[in-house]
Amino acid sequence: MNRLHYILVSLMLLSMITACKTSNSAAKNNSTKQQTTRKLGDIALNGKVYSAIWQQNAGEFRALCYQAYNIATHNIDTELKTNRHQRPLAIITDIDETILDNSPYAVTQAMRGNEFDNKTWMEWTSKGSAFAYPGAVKFFNYAASKNIEVFYITNRSTKEMEGTQRNLEQLGFPFADEQHIMLMNNTSDKEARRMEVLQKYDVIMYLGDNLNDFSKIFYKFSQHDRNQQTDKASEEFGSRYIVLPNSGYGNWESALPGYNYQLTPAQKDSVFLKNLRVY
Repeated sequence: MNRLHYILVSLMLLSMITACKTSNSAAKNNSTKQQTTRKLGDIALNGKVYSAIWQQNAGEFRALCYQAYNIATHNIDTELKTNRHQRPLAIITDIDETILDNSPYAVTQAMRGNEFDNKTWMEWTSKGSAFAYPGAVKFFNYAASKNIEVFYITNRSTKEMEGTQRNLEQLGFPFADEQHIMLMNNTSDKEARRMEVLQKYDVIMYLGDNLNDFSKIFYKFSQHDRNQQTDKASEEFGSRYIVLPNSGYGNWESALPGYNYQLTPAQKDSVFLKNLRVY
C-alpha cells in the first residue's frame, strides 16, 4: 500500500511539472509573439500620454513637487537669516509645469492625434482650469508672508493674460496681477524680463521645469551644450535654482533634432531612437 501511494504521488508530481513546463513554454511563446507584433511609433505623441498618466496619478510625482517646494521653503528661511539684502526680495517662477499642471491639454491633443498648437493651447488657457502643482500654493503664500514678491515669468502670450490671471487667483496664488505676471511679447528668451525684475529686487530664487527658466546660458543651445552647462551649474540646483518635474515636454525635446520643428512623426521617432542607449 505504501509503495502504491509512493507511485501515485510520483506520477502526480511528474504531471504537474510537465504541465508547468508546457504552460511556461506557451506563455513564453505568447510573450515573444506579442513583442514581435508591437511596434515603436510616434514616440512624441504617445510619450506625452504616458507622461500625463504619471503626472496625474503617481505619488512619486507629488513627492517630487513637495520635495522641491520644501527645499525652496528651507532656502527662504536660510536667506532671511543672513540679513544681507538692502533691496526688496523677490522670487521668479515659471508657470506651466512649474506651478500649473497642463497635462489635460496634452492628453486631449493626443486623443485627437495632435501635439501642441497655439490655437488649441489658447483655448485651454482661456478656461483658466489648470490644477496647481502639489505644494505650490502653500509655498508662494509662505514667500508672500515673508514680504518676498513673486514674479511669474511665462512664455504664455500677452493674449493669455485674462485666463492666466483668473486661474492663478482662483487657486490662491499671491501677486496674481498684471505687474507680476510677465508674459511673452516678442521672444521666448526670458532674460530681458528677468533683468527687468533684477533692476529693483534681489532675486533669491528661480523656479522652473525648463533650464531656460533659470538663465540665458541654456537658451537654444544644443543638447550637448545644455547638458554641459547643467554640469557646470550643478551647485546652483537645490539652492538658487529649483527644478519641478515635467517629462512631457520642454526645450530638451526641441534640442534633440536641433530645433527643427518641421519634422514628420517618423523623422522625430528616428531622432529620438538615435539618442537612446540600449544593451
